[in-house]
Amino acid sequence: MRLEKIAAKALENVGYDRYLLSIAVAKRANELATGSMPLIDVDIKQYKYADIAIMEIAEGKIKIEVKKSS
Repeated sequence: MRLEKIAAKALENVGYDRYLLSIAVAKRANELATGSMPLIDVDIKQYKYADIAIMEIAEGKIKIEVKKSS
């Protein structure tokens, strides 16, 4: 699947909130960069960490929760 379609699916999974998606991708990419293993079957050397993070979110491997302040 093309990265554009994957990004669209990831955006759908976070309720079309681009800011929330960007924060989630940044946090997960940082985790991957510091040694975490991908939750999907992908070659780390072939993709950038941010691309892997988007793929994980698109496939539903990472759930994003929004905490509402009271």
